Amino acid sequence: MLSTQRWSEQGLALLQLLLVASFSKAEERGCSLMGEPEEPQLFKTGDIILGGIFSFHSSWRSIESTYLHRPLPLQCISLNFREFQFAQAMLFAIEEINNSTDLLPGIKLGYKIYDECGSVARGVRVALSLINGNEDTATMSEKPCSGSVPAIMGVTSSSPCMAVATVIGPFHTPMVSHFATCACLSNKVRYPSFLRTIPSDYYQSRALAQMVKHFGWTWVGAIRTNDDYGNNGMATFTEIATQLGICLEYSLPFFRTDPPEQKQKIIETIKGSTSKVIIAFLSHMDMDVLIEEFAHHNLTGYQWVGTESWISDSQIAIAKGHYILDGSIGLAIRKAHVTGLREFMLDVKPLNSSGKKLFTEFWETTFGCTFNHIKQTGENLEQCTGYEDLTGIKNSFHDMSLMPIFNNVYKGVYAVAHTLHNILGCGEICSNTITSDPQVILQHLKKIRFKTKEGEEVYFNENGDPAAKYDIINWQTKKDGSVEFVTIGLYDASLPEDKQLNLDNLTLTWANNSKQVPVSVCSGTCALGTRKVLQKGRPVCCYDCIPCAEGEVSNTTDSITCVRCHPEFWSNERRDGCEKKETEFLSYTEIMGTILTLSSLLGACLTATVALIFFRHRNTPIVKANNSELSFLLLFSLTLCFLCSLTFIGRPSDWSCMLRHTAFGITFVLCISCVLGKTLAVLMAFKATLPGSNLMKWFGPRRQRIVVLAFTFIQVVICVVWLTANPPYPFKNFRHFKDKIILECALGSPIGFWAVLGYIGLLALLCFILAFLARKLPDNFNEAKFITFSMLIFCAVWMTFIPAYVSSPGKFSVAVEIFAILASSFGLLFCIFIPKCYIILLKPERNTKKNMMDKKS
Repeated sequence: MLSTQRWSEQGLALLQLLLVASFSKAEERGCSLMGEPEEPQLFKTGDIILGGIFSFHSSWRSIESTYLHRPLPLQCISLNFREFQFAQAMLFAIEEINNSTDLLPGIKLGYKIYDECGSVARGVRVALSLINGNEDTATMSEKPCSGSVPAIMGVTSSSPCMAVATVIGPFHTPMVSHFATCACLSNKVRYPSFLRTIPSDYYQSRALAQMVKHFGWTWVGAIRTNDDYGNNGMATFTEIATQLGICLEYSLPFFRTDPPEQKQKIIETIKGSTSKVIIAFLSHMDMDVLIEEFAHHNLTGYQWVGTESWISDSQIAIAKGHYILDGSIGLAIRKAHVTGLREFMLDVKPLNSSGKKLFTEFWETTFGCTFNHIKQTGENLEQCTGYEDLTGIKNSFHDMSLMPIFNNVYKGVYAVAHTLHNILGCGEICSNTITSDPQVILQHLKKIRFKTKEGEEVYFNENGDPAAKYDIINWQTKKDGSVEFVTIGLYDASLPEDKQLNLDNLTLTWANNSKQVPVSVCSGTCALGTRKVLQKGRPVCCYDCIPCAEGEVSNTTDSITCVRCHPEFWSNERRDGCEKKETEFLSYTEIMGTILTLSSLLGACLTATVALIFFRHRNTPIVKANNSELSFLLLFSLTLCFLCSLTFIGRPSDWSCMLRHTAFGITFVLCISCVLGKTLAVLMAFKATLPGSNLMKWFGPRRQRIVVLAFTFIQVVICVVWLTANPPYPFKNFRHFKDKIILECALGSPIGFWAVLGYIGLLALLCFILAFLARKLPDNFNEAKFITFSMLIFCAVWMTFIPAYVSSPGKFSVAVEIFAILASSFGLLFCIFIPKCYIILLKPERNTKKNMMDKKS
């Protein structure tokens, strides 16, 4: 039924547009009215007539059309006291202007005010009646059909306002609305002649979104009137809310004439929701119906956020089920006061002369009586006298809570009056002829700027809208159970965005009369050390809080990402801050470093002890028999080998990094060169015993020294090239451990490092081969056997070192290298010198030349 009714209205509106087109394209210069003329509900003659369209009745009685005769006029029902008050505000402004000597002196304003009955089609029809004069025949055949009113005041609601503005737009007749807030009406391409004295919903929607964000509500529901007012307003709110990080769990359309199934669907949706805040972009009539449904299902505990349409409506505050809205918060048109308006409204008897029929209906509805002497069958109504006392009646007509809206009507009339004053060039008196071109009036009206008697400045911006300012209202229940509208703040769109919303430090009342701000979020606040991860298939406000990974932190709540710490820092246990990583290197103070240091010193001391023993017994055969000069040089190089391991311990520096590898390489080559020299000396000594051999002449002590120095010099050259080209340097290793920094020496040039090791290995292998060949030479004390064994240990240690060194992390690789140095050094020391010390100290009887010269097969 509702769909059919709306389509019939839209069809009638289209018919009116076709009527306008047919008028504009008519070839004849005279005009004739099609259909029955509309009669105004309120009319008064004057020099200039202002038009008005108000919905004196909120509905109409449906009449089935037979299509056999012309459709009957709408039968309007349900007198609307609110719209009656709006019309009175217009009459008050006109009367005040007519009595003024400063504004339009000598000009009397009249009015023609029509009833649209809440019907879009009827609104279009009466608008056309206003702009064409409503005469049966246009007698001035020389002039085209033109409007007889300079401006139209009204319409109240956005949807009929859009239809009327569309129709009168091509004629440029100004229309000034006091309560149509749809942001779409700011479109001057579609509605060129529309202006209003109430702010656009664009600003209200932004204000609502900012207010919701202010209270931390990121998960809300919404119900909107299913018309242009609700749909456009909610669309803007949704856009701004999304930008502010607010999500809508649901957005439900509602109209007061919806079937019960639709209402039940809304109830079920809200019952199943998790949000606790409801944005109600509803007209006051829809709100009346909705709260009754909520009360029927006892849906309490929701925080309502309302628009100017109902938030300060005292009739809703006393309606059945109003407790549902306890603690509501919302935006209202700023409070206003118009001196004398209240008294004028309560004195309705003068309406008897300008709209007798409307006055009669008002009087009968207010007092429940009738002026009709013939009573209707079944009715028991008293006779109206016309002198009943209005002051004793308490109904919505006495409610002045909508004074801000009455003030909007008042300002609209004055805006038109000031425009006419300027156009007529009024001084002490005005010209009584006004231009018939409505476009001139429209252009002047857009530029008008004045102050009312209360000091309020009135003007229109480029979109025909006034300055957007709202009071922020909170419903607070008094002790007697009545509702008080408490102003808790102000929204001023003319200020910078961060200063537009201003809330006073007042105690607010929330849903269920609580004093605590309600919480309405899909997911709770993510603590420090966590980040938000969206839940699949749900809005962005629904997320899980995931702890940051190791090495990452978040130091703000509701962080969407975790920030990785600087490489030298690591996340703490709470993941809310970065702490400096522990630096690790092989230190003298730790157990492993201490053991290696003591081992190194022990080896150096043992070597020095052996050298001392050899020095004290330097004239004994066993010392002389093995080239004492090379033996002392070998002991010296072994001492350096033990001590060079100390350069690997401690914090790496530029000098220690360059010294540790080069010192190790040169001392070991010196050591192996001495062993190689001794091995060659053994071979040459036994070869020299053969008849006719003079090899020892060619490999005497001097040549042995040259061999040692030559082999060592090659290693020195390798080290110099390495240090010159790309030397080792201190390096912070972040790879092996996530929470530690390994301080180590980077090789610089790996080729240089492996060249040093390779050269040592080559000499050791050569020495091992020669010693192995000399192991069975006849002698009672054949040193080649011990050299062979020592080289076997040396090679085994360093062959094991390579994989261990490569696979050991951090400081352990350094420990492996030190261990290899110490193990190979101890191997050389024990294998070559301990047997000799054993003879020198414990078996001196064997330390004779005869014993050394005895040969064994």
